[in-house]
Amino acid sequence: MSYFSVDSVSLSFGGVRAIRDLSFDVAQGEVFAIIGPNGAGKTSVFNVITRVFNASSGRINFDGKDITNVPRHRIVDYGIARTFQNIELFEGAAVIDNLLLGRHRFPYGNLISEICWLPNIRRAEAESRARVEDIIDFLELAPYRNSLVSALPYGVRKVVELARALATQPKLLLLDEPASGLNPEEARDLAFWIDDIRSDLGMTVIMIEHDMSLVSQAADRVMCMNAGQVLAIGAVDEVQSNPTVISAYLGT
Repeated sequence: MSYFSVDSVSLSFGGVRAIRDLSFDVAQGEVFAIIGPNGAGKTSVFNVITRVFNASSGRINFDGKDITNVPRHRIVDYGIARTFQNIELFEGAAVIDNLLLGRHRFPYGNLISEICWLPNIRRAEAESRARVEDIIDFLELAPYRNSLVSALPYGVRKVVELARALATQPKLLLLDEPASGLNPEEARDLAFWIDDIRSDLGMTVIMIEHDMSLVSQAADRVMCMNAGQVLAIGAVDEVQSNPTVISAYLGT
């Protein structure tokens, strides 16, 4: 069985079919990219995986478990985290506080032990802060750790959102257009971080991306979508040179 699989998944909004009988597999430790023109249904795939929307049909399996109908607030407990096209951070909070929010998926104890600040709660808090500091070092966010998110440049905010996803200690990381709005230097840094996330942190990565330079550097395989369907799956060069993919992007 594949580490992660989408099997004949469809998503409809009334008469509009955003996803049509979509199937693909991702191996453990793989960086898998999803590309396609605007409106192809790429983000809808992430929204179905993370239970923002209910699939109209089909099944989704992850790490040997059927997660098709898992309550959306429990998806993170299965080891799945994501970022968003439009940055979703608490702008009035500091960077470190945004990252600590990612640690709330881990149970600290009951309400009484938290109120009394018992030793087990203190130990859990210290561990969470240590892990967050490791992520800050990993993504070179130390100069911004105490800055309000609202005061940060766009590129740094994108990195902070990636850091918060990493703070949940996911096994599967979903990145929705992580290079959007980044300058070329920031995009190059991102390519190295994705490789380190896979090799050093042992995470599997699925990313939606339009920047083909980043896809070429970071992805092991690529799936191109159009109109909610798969056009091609394979190595980056194979998919880029596929006539059907070229037609979807450029027209005929």
